Amino acid sequence: MPLTLRRGRNLRPFRRRKAALLASAVSVCLLAAAAPAEPLGVGDRLFPTLGNPGYDVASYDLSFTYSGKNDKPLRAVTTIDAWTTTGLDRLNLDFAHGTVESVEVDGRPAAFAGAGEDLVITPDRPLPRGSWTRITVKHTSDPVSAKGRDGGWVRTTDGLAMANQADAAHLVFPCNDHPSDKAMFTIRVTAPNEYTAVANGLPTGAERVGPATTWTYRTQHPMATELAQVSVGRSAVVRRKGPHGLPVRDVVPSADRKALEPWLAKTPDQIAWLESKVGSYPFETYGLLMAQASTGFELETQTLSLFEKDIFTKPGYPAWYVDSIMVHELSHQWFGDSVSPRTWSDAWLNEGHATWYESLYAQEKSKRPMVDRMKAAYGASDRWRADGGPPARPKPPAPGQKISIFRPNIYDGAALVLYALRQEIGTRAFERLERDWVREHRDSTATTADFVRLASSVAGRDLTGFLQPWLYGEKTPPMPGHPDWKSDRSAKESKRDKRGKKGGPGWE
Repeated sequence: MPLTLRRGRNLRPFRRRKAALLASAVSVCLLAAAAPAEPLGVGDRLFPTLGNPGYDVASYDLSFTYSGKNDKPLRAVTTIDAWTTTGLDRLNLDFAHGTVESVEVDGRPAAFAGAGEDLVITPDRPLPRGSWTRITVKHTSDPVSAKGRDGGWVRTTDGLAMANQADAAHLVFPCNDHPSDKAMFTIRVTAPNEYTAVANGLPTGAERVGPATTWTYRTQHPMATELAQVSVGRSAVVRRKGPHGLPVRDVVPSADRKALEPWLAKTPDQIAWLESKVGSYPFETYGLLMAQASTGFELETQTLSLFEKDIFTKPGYPAWYVDSIMVHELSHQWFGDSVSPRTWSDAWLNEGHATWYESLYAQEKSKRPMVDRMKAAYGASDRWRADGGPPARPKPPAPGQKISIFRPNIYDGAALVLYALRQEIGTRAFERLERDWVREHRDSTATTADFVRLASSVAGRDLTGFLQPWLYGEKTPPMPGHPDWKSDRSAKESKRDKRGKKGGPGWE
């Protein structure tokens, strides 16, 4: 279902201006408004029309009303507070899967039109550079996937969850859908009383009125749109304390609470283990959302990671393997969520680090040597680079399969870069680099160039020449300390889990 626009009175006429200068400005604005609406983007190499220039979002306020049927559109209101970074006669939001009923800018009705996957808004007066503006969109949010598109709402057996990575948040709500523009979130969900709603951040209230309850959650740290999470289902919320009194809350199907408890109980120790490696946990809460859905992946939605329930309840996955998947998504709270990629080409910083720590955890807790995994990855690395591009310059996604940027080259291929770096600068310097990285860029975004600069600073020498071929080369450089390792494009691919994105470790 593409974006649809309801007819209605949505542009208040411009008032007469007495001053000639203001009258001239209005004329310019009217001329601009008459031009065809066009999709824009922030110039991301992999997603050219994702995100929008001209403003910086400070906060989102999302309100969803769920009817109890997960194949029916939700009624929704999205309110965006933003600073303009240039003068704007019109502004674009990413939104592509719902019906827009009305738009207001600073409390006044505004004109709107669809253009590609953008909602193009024309306020009734220009927005000067540096102005604070509020955009309110009344719309529907359709949980039934658009034809040929995955992501956004995930329909579970008892409700809904979200999976917005990499470019699907705008299938759920109007937004500036790019990780370079992080913002604070308030999320309200109204659902029938027999359902439980949970979202990113901490709860601020649950108000029951007649047959429905409105649940409200608020983040205490900025978040990228791709990390938003909302769960609505017949769920139990299981609470416990993590390190330093951290609130840990897990969301599980009520009927499976007892069976899942042994897995849930592992999270506090896993958080403590990661804190021992990279420093304090970066957010206000954490937990697992175990959804009754088949997605083919797990996802590091901020403070509430999404998992398929079946990986914990069905036989076939050894315990150490599932533990490693849990640590992978937990690692992302530091690498990818707190420190977000400035562009999607920087995603190796997310996935390489999460793969690194899942592998290190398996080595320390389950005696699965990291060196064996890295050697296998080295053997496949040239082929991964040929198929998907080098780690820091991945090839664009396949047509109609934007999630296909998540290839082995930015998982084990990127972890291999980190292994080579540790071999080059030594374990002590590498561990310092990891701590410095998440501390210096906490609650912000960072680039590959930022990582190279910090690594060079920690090492006390310029590492550009060393890291350049590892990050951007077509062929895999020699591995320091392992001159016997060979990368063979024609070799049979090293054994990896075939679950897809976020599949976890790749040995048996």
